[in-house]
Amino acid sequence: MSSSIHPCLWFDQQAAEAADFYISVFPNSRIVDKNPIAVSFEVMGTLMMGLNGGPKYQQTQACSYFVYCGEEVSIEEVYDSLKKDGKVYFPLDTYPWSPKYAWVQDRFGTNWQLDADPIRSVQKIVPCLLFVNEKKSKVREAREFYTHIFPNSIRLMEAPLPDSEDLLFTQFKLDGYIMNAMSSPERHEFDFSPGNSLVITCKGQAEIDYYWEKLGESGEHGRCGWLTDKFGLSWQVVPEGLGKMMSDPEKGKRSMEALLKMNKLIIETLKNP
Repeated sequence: MSSSIHPCLWFDQQAAEAADFYISVFPNSRIVDKNPIAVSFEVMGTLMMGLNGGPKYQQTQACSYFVYCGEEVSIEEVYDSLKKDGKVYFPLDTYPWSPKYAWVQDRFGTNWQLDADPIRSVQKIVPCLLFVNEKKSKVREAREFYTHIFPNSIRLMEAPLPDSEDLLFTQFKLDGYIMNAMSSPERHEFDFSPGNSLVITCKGQAEIDYYWEKLGESGEHGRCGWLTDKFGLSWQVVPEGLGKMMSDPEKGKRSMEALLKMNKLIIETLKNP
């Protein structure tokens, strides 16, 4: 397997505006590609995507993005920029788990967890899954589910809940991509949503078939390569070069029409609609 993973953020029609904002806030950030539907951008060298999906879904606190600042980022400056016209859930301060930490929802609805600690990886932005309410005891199960599906996956660390076999926090790699997962003992009014999804870019049909079936097991398969796994997390299983297929001057319109009729994406049909 040689797939790659990156987060997708759902916006009404503000994807380009949000991406421009993020590359102005974070160093080593740039726009990679842009079209009316989506914009790909790097934040501190880590690929993300913004989708102009309309008002149907909103982003959720159940999916946030850790920013491991280290010495290369001024956590104070990033915090001040992100909190403007947004919401602060944890103000920038010292906490038992970090010498400097904050949780901020920016004005576009994206949730960021800022941590002054460095990370020994080129991946500085790490998606975090928050399991709440009836799912709060599912962190270990979810980690095992994902690490068994993705090749070259390892557990990096974990912190158990006091006097419990459940996990408060864990960090792991899925085929080299770092993920965080945590639980909350409090009652919350949010859960996972298609407003935050993870995109798997696949090199061939065999990989699409594999992830479509494995991740969708006991979940729900949707349209256009989207699925929801058994924990409620949304994934997009797409072929490498999908954007190029959709923008082809001769076949692009027919490829888009074909995609809109599909559940699982079929590469040959997209290439030759």
